[in-house]
Amino acid sequence: MGKFLYLLLIIVILTSCKKQIGESEESSVKSSEIVPESRLKTIENPSKGKAHLPRLVTQNDVLHMSWVEQEDSLTILKYASFTNDKWSAPQTITSGSDWFVNWADFPALAVNGETVLTNILQKSAKGTYDYDVRLNLLSGDKIVKSNFLLHTDGVPAEHGFVSMKPYDDGFYATWLDGRHTKNENEELNQMSLRAAIVGLDGTIREDAEIDARVCDCCNTAIGITYNGPVVVYRDRSEDAEEIRDTYIVRWEDGAWGLPTAVYHDQWKLNGCPVNGPALDTKEENVVITWFTASNDTPRVLVTFSKDNGATFGDPVRVDAGMAIGRVDTSFLNDGSALVSWLEPKEKAVVLQMVRVYQDGHKDAPMTITTTSAQRASGFPQMETIDDTVYVAWTDLQGDASQIEMVSFKL
Repeated sequence: MGKFLYLLLIIVILTSCKKQIGESEESSVKSSEIVPESRLKTIENPSKGKAHLPRLVTQNDVLHMSWVEQEDSLTILKYASFTNDKWSAPQTITSGSDWFVNWADFPALAVNGETVLTNILQKSAKGTYDYDVRLNLLSGDKIVKSNFLLHTDGVPAEHGFVSMKPYDDGFYATWLDGRHTKNENEELNQMSLRAAIVGLDGTIREDAEIDARVCDCCNTAIGITYNGPVVVYRDRSEDAEEIRDTYIVRWEDGAWGLPTAVYHDQWKLNGCPVNGPALDTKEENVVITWFTASNDTPRVLVTFSKDNGATFGDPVRVDAGMAIGRVDTSFLNDGSALVSWLEPKEKAVVLQMVRVYQDGHKDAPMTITTTSAQRASGFPQMETIDDTVYVAWTDLQGDASQIEMVSFKL
């Protein structure tokens, strides 16, 4: 265990709220292939100045992106769409000097028809992690509703790690909610997971707690199946063992069901790894990608479900050893899935990508770019439209940052 911790502290691979972890055993994963520069198409994007925290989504074969720009003490959330190799004029959604700006807890994005839903995190009190989730609705070039609260508890505590998807005549959103973390009895202090529907007019309904005890600062992911919404996240066991495995909770028969483990990694960790799962859905199919370091072996795993997330197949490991995580995943038209993650390679950190099939076999991993394990490099984003893959990440140049984008065809 000593060697395990020592190596990770040296290369700053993982960051945790309370503890740093992870060294990997060697794996039998095939050597990666570098995507030839002739296949990679650089996409000039509309971000300016010190830009970071890109979020990509696709809807009706249109690529959408939100991002954050910094101008001195002012933080600005912007949005644009990309169609026929051309960006729309960037729009400022909102700005402020009292936001909680974080490399892992960054604005979410969803699109339903002409309506765009985003969020920012606004400080609510003096505590470092006292902040609220405030939503913004955009339709065309008009702000429908700005900076309205997703939650209504009124407690100055942590609220964040939002994920959202279009759903019927609005959106389904999920988030980590810290309203129970300010109890005088520390045994009752625990982060919960909540979900609610956001209407196209900004009304919030069906707000519900769907897990009463979860990991404090790992990102969530939501998807819509034939059965309804499903949410994946990092759980926190009820006992003192502090198991932090990936769980799923499903909408079943008109109500949220009981949380269940996607796979029992049995990762014991007295702290949060700030490294949540990724999810995509396609009809009744679900793919989940997650990072774990159980048994002192950091790795990235992928699993598929063919029954709306009720059951999953055996997980497939995709990394080559000592993975960093920060995963993303996207279904392809043939039912296979593309998975991305960060891992060390020689003296660098690279963004890797691999195609995984539902029968468990996979192609050789592809190296997309060299990046950084620093927190400020954030979580790379990936989306697919037909056979074209779009990738965005934050490139660090000293204290400066800029958003880089490429595309390539499978």
